[in-house]
Amino acid sequence: MNIKITARIIFLVVWDILATYLALILASFGTRQAEDILVSTDAIFIFGIMAVINVAMFFVFHLYNNLWEYASIREMGRLVIATIFAVFLGALIQFVAGERLPIRVYFVAWVLFLFFAGGMRFAFRYFYHGKRVIQRRPPITARPRTMIVGAGETGSLTIKRMTSGDYAMQGLPVIAIDDDVQKIHQRIHNIEVMGTTGQILDLVKRYDITQIVVAIPSATASERKRIYDICIQTNCRLLTLPDVRDMRMDELDDVHLREVDLVDLLAREEVVLNTRMVSGYLAGKTVLITGGGGSIGSELARQVCTVAPRQIIIFDIYENTSYELEQELVSKYDDVDIIVEIGSIREASRLDMLFEKYHPDVVFHAAAHKHVPLMESNPREAVINNVFGTLNVARAADEHGVKNFIFISTDKAVNPSSVMGATKRLGEMIIQYYATRSTTCFTAVRFGNVLGSHGSVIPCFKRQIAEGGPVTITHPDITRYFMTIPESARLVVTAGGMAHGGEIFILNMGEPVKIDDLARNLIRLSGLEPDVDIAIKYVGLREGEKLYEELLMETETTIPTEVSDIMISTGEPVSQDEVLLKLEQLRDCLTQPDGDIKGCLATVLPTYRPFDDAPTATSNE
Repeated sequence: MNIKITARIIFLVVWDILATYLALILASFGTRQAEDILVSTDAIFIFGIMAVINVAMFFVFHLYNNLWEYASIREMGRLVIATIFAVFLGALIQFVAGERLPIRVYFVAWVLFLFFAGGMRFAFRYFYHGKRVIQRRPPITARPRTMIVGAGETGSLTIKRMTSGDYAMQGLPVIAIDDDVQKIHQRIHNIEVMGTTGQILDLVKRYDITQIVVAIPSATASERKRIYDICIQTNCRLLTLPDVRDMRMDELDDVHLREVDLVDLLAREEVVLNTRMVSGYLAGKTVLITGGGGSIGSELARQVCTVAPRQIIIFDIYENTSYELEQELVSKYDDVDIIVEIGSIREASRLDMLFEKYHPDVVFHAAAHKHVPLMESNPREAVINNVFGTLNVARAADEHGVKNFIFISTDKAVNPSSVMGATKRLGEMIIQYYATRSTTCFTAVRFGNVLGSHGSVIPCFKRQIAEGGPVTITHPDITRYFMTIPESARLVVTAGGMAHGGEIFILNMGEPVKIDDLARNLIRLSGLEPDVDIAIKYVGLREGEKLYEELLMETETTIPTEVSDIMISTGEPVSQDEVLLKLEQLRDCLTQPDGDIKGCLATVLPTYRPFDDAPTATSNE
């Protein structure tokens, strides 16, 4: 055992023995029983029994090997329970032995001992945190002058920890604001509530504010967006923090401020799906995730791990991200067998070996080439990977008796104008084909752009801003649907549990977002001014790119499900013979050295409309 820890245990044991004697002596005087108790030669023996019982009970309740620097209400509760058991046990033993004290002495002694024992232990916490604050507290002149938006519980916590100089919440709280007019001119930890959110711009100038902390977790998405839209006009650093209302007391010290990001500005409540409600098909099962090292695949692995599968196989051609994901999951989920297999979905023989080796119960097929411009210039690779790679995985799942197969699709598959979208639509048709002839439950999930995924627009904009601009946007009116990576993964997991076979599930994506607004907000969040500090340049739509995305084809409608935010697309049934014919035509085209891949795609997929006459746009510099 560590010498420092051993010394602490010895110190606390000695302290508890002395505290027992001191508590009993003071209790004797306090209850005016001292003349009867302390004059007896048995007093030292009686007190000694109580001291031994106290120490023994504290060992039973693990109160000597606790890190009291991080103690909370929970540890205090254990301390109270341990002392109650100790005083009752001591009184019982002494009653049996014929040596007992008046009940009021036991009670007062218990209160005093609890005070002495608890006080010493929580002194560790007090001095530890006090020392940490002193060591880390920056001088007042170096702390940014801060406005707290929200005068509720979260705002109070922020002000309190900033005032104490907490390293995780650096700032000098100057004023608070709140839209509850009854709080105006009231004080929170001596910081006055000076106005409402409508006065942010004026108050920032008046009090020379350089940092704003938005502490209103109870606000709706539209309310938060209104406040953020005001705040980003100030050029102040903009921060927020998670909802503290449902946190335990011992968790509050770990709450950190974070930068407001674009997810906060989308004015859309993130859909939180109850994956546990429908994830019984995953518990105790072997789950294969193709493209498991990618943005969606890796988040799928994280989500699936939370519902206790027996085994997860991460299958990907790229080893680096797969290895990193494996290390992450192994460290967090020691009850799940995490396996990484390197390979390509283009190789049917490799897939057969994989399925034969592990016999997966569930397959999430996320492997795909997804970058629209790259696939426009490499259509052959897009078809081989996204169409015939999907065919390979689906065939292997069918032949090896997989129970559930979930295909990751995209809104770009709807009336596709790009090669990538067309290949994804053909992937959907392959899933629907197998759904009509296989015992495996095949289904597809269709959603929009994923914020923060590899190669998405957000990392690109951030890189351009870091380089000083310009930020390039294809068209001033271009819009896209957005969702977060965890949200998309939850949709996939939930849809898998709702599927009966052949469905295409669609999430309620909210309102489309203008990419121009998104870029300008990202520039402002960086403390810069669009068109002043960072130029915005419109470069025209790229080949295969739409001005806006669609969620449904002209022949499709939707029907609701038991989950309000998930719908099922319904359209004309897919003919088995038609699917096989389309695949044969594509395969023949691939064998021709100079085969017109795009022309062949247009032939086999009438909804594919190559966008050859994309509108252009001029620079705004």
